[in-house]
Amino acid sequence: MTSVRSPAAKRSPCTEQRLVIVGLGLIGGSLAAALRVSGFKGVIAACDPDPDEVARGIEMGLVNEGGVDLAAQVVDATMVVLAVPVLAMESVLVALADALPLAANNVVLTDVGSTKATIRASAINAFGRVPPNMVLGHPIAGSEKSGVAAANPALYVRHSVILTPEPDVDPDALQRVRALWQACGADVLEMDVERHDQVLARTSHLPHLLAFSLVDTLARQDERLEIFRYAAGGFRDFTRIAGSDPVMWRDIFVANREAVLASLDDFEAGLARLRQAVEGGDSDALIATFDRASHARHYFDTLLNKTSYQAEYNMQPQGKVTYRVHPGGEAKGRLRVPGDKSMSHRSIMLGALAEGVTEVKGFLEGEDSLATLQAFREMGVAIEGPHQGRVTIHGVGMHGLKAPSGPLYVGNSGTAMRLFAGLLAGQAFDSELTGDESLTKRPMARVADPLRLMGATIDTAEGGRPPLRIKGGASLKGVFYDMPMASAQVKSCLLLAGLYAEGETRVREPAPTRDHTERMLNGFGYAVSREEDTCWLQGGGKLSAGPIDVPSDISSATFFLVAAAITPGADITLEHVGINPTRIGVINILTLMGADLALENEREVGGEPVADIRIRYAPLNGIDIPVEQVPLAIDEFPALFIAAANASGTTRLRGAEELRVKESDRIQAMADGLAVLGVEHTVVEDGIDIVGNGSGDTPSYGGGRVDSLGDHRIAMAFAIAALRAGDDIVIDDCANVATSFPSFVELANRIGMSVNVEGGHD
Repeated sequence: MTSVRSPAAKRSPCTEQRLVIVGLGLIGGSLAAALRVSGFKGVIAACDPDPDEVARGIEMGLVNEGGVDLAAQVVDATMVVLAVPVLAMESVLVALADALPLAANNVVLTDVGSTKATIRASAINAFGRVPPNMVLGHPIAGSEKSGVAAANPALYVRHSVILTPEPDVDPDALQRVRALWQACGADVLEMDVERHDQVLARTSHLPHLLAFSLVDTLARQDERLEIFRYAAGGFRDFTRIAGSDPVMWRDIFVANREAVLASLDDFEAGLARLRQAVEGGDSDALIATFDRASHARHYFDTLLNKTSYQAEYNMQPQGKVTYRVHPGGEAKGRLRVPGDKSMSHRSIMLGALAEGVTEVKGFLEGEDSLATLQAFREMGVAIEGPHQGRVTIHGVGMHGLKAPSGPLYVGNSGTAMRLFAGLLAGQAFDSELTGDESLTKRPMARVADPLRLMGATIDTAEGGRPPLRIKGGASLKGVFYDMPMASAQVKSCLLLAGLYAEGETRVREPAPTRDHTERMLNGFGYAVSREEDTCWLQGGGKLSAGPIDVPSDISSATFFLVAAAITPGADITLEHVGINPTRIGVINILTLMGADLALENEREVGGEPVADIRIRYAPLNGIDIPVEQVPLAIDEFPALFIAAANASGTTRLRGAEELRVKESDRIQAMADGLAVLGVEHTVVEDGIDIVGNGSGDTPSYGGGRVDSLGDHRIAMAFAIAALRAGDDIVIDDCANVATSFPSFVELANRIGMSVNVEGGHD
């Protein structure tokens, strides 16, 4: 199954000359009303077996004309929309087949039915095939009200319409149906027929069935008046849809019987587990279920509103976010940036596999970390929180994870996908890892290949890219792997797989990379050894739960370090920042450039070195960045490029080809943005030369419009650049800043910048 996202809804015009709506109820009437509001200039005709409904539609100004005779209305029609009950569809299609010669030569047929397989079969019975000019569709919108009198012109605004075109569909017909719904303000998606019916059985048909059943059950009880008198808002919200049209829903359940029954089976199994927990007084099982459901609801709401794809079905349009940053401003204050993303991921992973309860403080509540947390909930781990950075994980032990019901969605996080690959390679069940649009472009062969050497069975998409499909039950064996690239993600993936492998797993790295996994494994009581450039562990051990205090993320702190380094008069202190020796490349590089930077209150928290970092403005100088510092600052280079643009002289970076396979090609993305600002630079395959203009008294460059390519670090880097710009910097596609630094805009404005957020939805 594939779900295709079309460009999100704009009120683009529908240019049909004569549009016929067959069935003038709520859906058909609302379509007519929405077209009128959009400025539709053609004729709208209605056909309905109830002449009073047609007359009412004309009186309301929704349709120009109409009647009960389909053939009479179809004359010269350029589009016919079938809005009749599902089980009435075949008889209408048969009549339409006879009348169609009266329509325009370029007529397009479409429908609004809630089940597609039945309607496709009806079309085949009526026409001998699904005609190329027929596009099956389903608007995901409705109301418990019915009839044309309930028509609502806003019914489809920001609602999805799923089209299920046949492989041989006429492209012009498909485009015209898409334009019809976009004119109504809808978001148009594409999905195959079978997947549509499965998805809607779970998300629409099953909830209606449950609402009908609950209200009917209570209504048949003797004390029903008392029950309904004291029903609260939750009951009313849940059962509102039981007031929907019974005939329509009877048809839907009959037409989509198999998919509804499969969904009902899954629900009954879950209900049986809850009943068993209630009967047995199993409070742990109850809290696990309720907490998992509560946070899943919150998590998916966040995902639907802010990111590219709905997690399970990959069918939600992205909300576009643009930053408009005014030039100049100050950079002063004390800040504590969110918790380290790398450590937040690992704290959930190891806490879930540990025996006992792990308490985490400082957890990053960004979308990527939340995706990791949700994935473990889907594998049966009870997790409380997050609440203000606090998370409680009830570990299930090394072999306690359960098979998820579907693909595990990890958002925008390459770290999560690569670490999960190692962890899941040792499980008894099959699994699939998927992510957002950006992540599907990133290379995963770098972990899939060495895992296969250990005995794992992993399939990837073309080019070694996501999704990853991992076969369960593999017997892993330890290996000695000499990494061809310096990557903490690859190293961590293999160490996590090594937990489940027979024998010893050794990993040699060509240059030092962050060692959070090794430190945290040791903190959980699982011995990891290191000698020079090689680390190793023995498989078959266990993890013991314990407290974790996640320090502030130095990658997030970097944006404010650079802000202070380039802004005259700046003075910023960043509190409780992790200064792991494998992560302090940015501190070393800024110091080499002449930054006035000092570490204060150095201490160790949970095995990780931590300090407060104070940085004040001082003129920067261009440098040749030492090659050995590159892997220690690999995520911080977008911000460091802005520092280089404000330095005196040329800054040269080499040995950084890894930047080309991050969330974007960060070398090229930054180069393109620097070109917009007027910064002189030269791109090479593994780096860049940036000629700074750091006078300190005047702007270092101009403004302009920059495309972040959906890369959170590119977006934040150019926001910081505005401190020394001569005009506004407008940065497109910034929604993914929420993946790592959801409070970035708030903190940037707190230190004296002027960052304005525009958009949020298409």
